[in-house]
Amino acid sequence: MTSKSTDIFADFRRLVLAALEDLRAHGDLPAAADFSRVAVEPPRDPAHGDLASNAAMVLAGAAKQNPMALADKIAGALGGRELQTADYRGSGYSVAVARPGFLNIRLDAAVWHAQLRAILRSGVAFGDSAIGAGEPVNVEFVSANPTGPMHVGHGRGAVVGDALAALLAKAGFAVHREYYINDAGAQVDVLARSLHFRYPRSAG
Repeated sequence: MTSKSTDIFADFRRLVLAALEDLRAHGDLPAAADFSRVAVEPPRDPAHGDLASNAAMVLAGAAKQNPMALADKIAGALGGRELQTADYRGSGYSVAVARPGFLNIRLDAAVWHAQLRAILRSGVAFGDSAIGAGEPVNVEFVSANPTGPMHVGHGRGAVVGDALAALLAKAGFAVHREYYINDAGAQVDVLARSLHFRYPRSAG
């Protein structure tokens, strides 16, 4: 069995949660322990590993245990567990405990290779998300005034606005792009009258 996921953080978090459930079943964690704040994310210092989890630190209070001692128990419960991510299935990772209670995880190259294969198979669909659930979003950007001087902000607004709209669409929102060309209205009427007034004089 393989996973379609290319989110290694979510995939490893599921492994951590399974280990925590086992600890709870053995009485090492209270039945009411809340795992919602348990995270798996990149470590602040890449030298510490590929992934890091705060599990021991957010659960130590409820468990009435020292975070380092609890981290040791979680690391032990993770030992030998099978990680499923992309087309990888195995135990190619190591877990180390670091103060004040972090779990630092290093992944074997085979895990990353599986991620790369999944990304290549996904093509342009890589990173697509349904988090937006089709909710409509209106992104208004680029309103360059033709009666005034153009400046770098007009180009910046176009780039930032279009990139933001593309990211929202990638996240599953129904995006409507709205921008003004400003080719009509009172300002353009004034511009046209000014040009009409000035042209004969400049031509003469």
